[in-house]
Amino acid sequence: MSLSPRTRLIAWCTSAALLATCVLCLVIVFRERPVIQGDKSIEASEWGERFRFRDVTAESGVDITYRNGQEADRYSILESLGGGVALLDYDGDGLLDIFVTGGGHFTGPEKKDINGYPCRLYRNLGNWRFQDVTADVGLDRIDFYSHAVTVADYNRDGWPDLLVTGWRRVALFRNDPVDPADPGKGRKFTDVTRPAGLEGHVIWATSAAWGDLDGDGYPDLYVCQYVNWSFENDPICARAGSDAARDICPPRAFDALPHLLFRNNGDGTFTDVAMDAGLHGPRKAEDYKRLSCVSRENIDRLTAADRAKEYGKGLGVIFVDLDGDGRPEIYVANDTTDRFLYANRCKPGQFCFEDVAIPLGVARDENGRLNGSMGIDAADYDRSGRPSLLVTNFQDEFHALFRNFSRPGQLAFRPDERAAGLASLGRQYVGFGTGFVDVDNDGWEDIVIVDGHVYRHPSGSTVRQRPVLLCNQGRVRGQDGVRFTDVSPAGGSYFANEHSARGLAIGDLDNDGRPDLVISHMNEPVTLLRNESDAKNHWLGVVLVNQEHKDVVGAKLTVAVGDRTLTRFAKGGGSYLSSGDRRHLFGLGAAPGPVKLTVRWPQGNEQVIDDLAADRYWEIRFGDSKARELKAGQ
Repeated sequence: MSLSPRTRLIAWCTSAALLATCVLCLVIVFRERPVIQGDKSIEASEWGERFRFRDVTAESGVDITYRNGQEADRYSILESLGGGVALLDYDGDGLLDIFVTGGGHFTGPEKKDINGYPCRLYRNLGNWRFQDVTADVGLDRIDFYSHAVTVADYNRDGWPDLLVTGWRRVALFRNDPVDPADPGKGRKFTDVTRPAGLEGHVIWATSAAWGDLDGDGYPDLYVCQYVNWSFENDPICARAGSDAARDICPPRAFDALPHLLFRNNGDGTFTDVAMDAGLHGPRKAEDYKRLSCVSRENIDRLTAADRAKEYGKGLGVIFVDLDGDGRPEIYVANDTTDRFLYANRCKPGQFCFEDVAIPLGVARDENGRLNGSMGIDAADYDRSGRPSLLVTNFQDEFHALFRNFSRPGQLAFRPDERAAGLASLGRQYVGFGTGFVDVDNDGWEDIVIVDGHVYRHPSGSTVRQRPVLLCNQGRVRGQDGVRFTDVSPAGGSYFANEHSARGLAIGDLDNDGRPDLVISHMNEPVTLLRNESDAKNHWLGVVLVNQEHKDVVGAKLTVAVGDRTLTRFAKGGGSYLSSGDRRHLFGLGAAPGPVKLTVRWPQGNEQVIDDLAADRYWEIRFGDSKARELKAGQ
């Protein structure tokens, strides 16, 4: 039906008026939404100065590619996970060294023999130069298909040790002096997997975390396991919406494997206590009833999950004290099954946990849907003094952000990804390594996420994906909370391109107070990104040394500078298959100091140190009234 000229004119004028009104409304909205960031707002024009990373891989000497063996065309789910990175000062020279897992491949007449590629340890020589010392320190004998690496001083001798996980194996390497009579001759790593009692437990180990869970001072070990894939259980799968005849099978095609929890016996050995401690596994209601830490009303739900073999297809794990009682909880990112939040009800020598993720709303998304969860971290992003939870998820899902409202002995969370702006990223990403990191040292924790698809022929997405850099814009006037903005285009060339990324480790590789990034990819060389933020903000670095080298996971650090109070937490695990810098960096913004630091140790003691100078690292020892300034070489 045709319209008269008069009718068309009226319709056009009405539409134009509506459009003008909408534009005016948008202008008003944005004008009325100033962002408060410390003592000034961050404009888009500043992003390039405050969030700039430079790729320094080519000149660094770090040259390793994680390989997953996909050239054999097995299309196994084993090929989908990738590998991780660890940052540790293995030789005590004050500079972070880099360990990278190597992956594996398939050999034999039917491509059914699974072998590992070498892992690598690179010693930090300073000035962004690194030397491959793998063979020199005895780490060239790792021969299994590897995934993750995690770091802790498990024997409390003051030196960081390494645990490497993968297919059918974990390997524990103790950091020893080359010559016990002359510690100055260097360090080496000794494989102590068998004498430690860690051999023979693993089917398929992914991420792991260390931390003192029962309060005896020794770090205990949680090992995630994934699914019951094997060559005997290797179905042929195709992706809906894809023209490819075959692709990687989804995790839903397999049952989950029970995770492992090892008590550190304090004598160099470990005991698997997962079943006695209340972790999900092949147990019955009667088994839960014998545990004092499990509430009566929760037993039916827990046993129903175990009957369904929902032991958790674990990919990420973190230890952190979520309720402020000094005991770290365990939060686990599972792939297409409920995430776990194990409330810590342990006592010295007694392990007791209860999975409270479902009643607390942190097991699934806000609509009650299961997620494919991979990466994980926790931090005080809203300056509440409490650690909130971040989880990276699969395509067609939002990444999860759970804001912490807990009190001592009472856990409480609320989904915050929509209000905080993470949902604005969309659902096209498959997120893996992640971490809270104050890129520009303004005192607000930003977020980094690295991405890449698990399928070879994904529908509605690509294999290689763009990494994400999110600026914490601080508190938005009139709102209860903070807002994150995607500033990836300002992050440098790495953030402008697509990658098939997996592991992410965050740490200050050159001791300039600006956190750097090391990223592992799938069949693509590892990348080193130097933080070249020019925000001109001050910072404070802290190293905690507990009494007799007791584990510090569960400690809380609070800095008061000017009118700001900033909080950091000693954590175990985190990110994805990786282990970052365990030193604590505080961005102080424009405040030059001095700084007042309060440490609440895991054993409950509180220690206050006044008048710390900014822009340097300090060692805080339990019970000492003064801090010791640290420099490279000490």
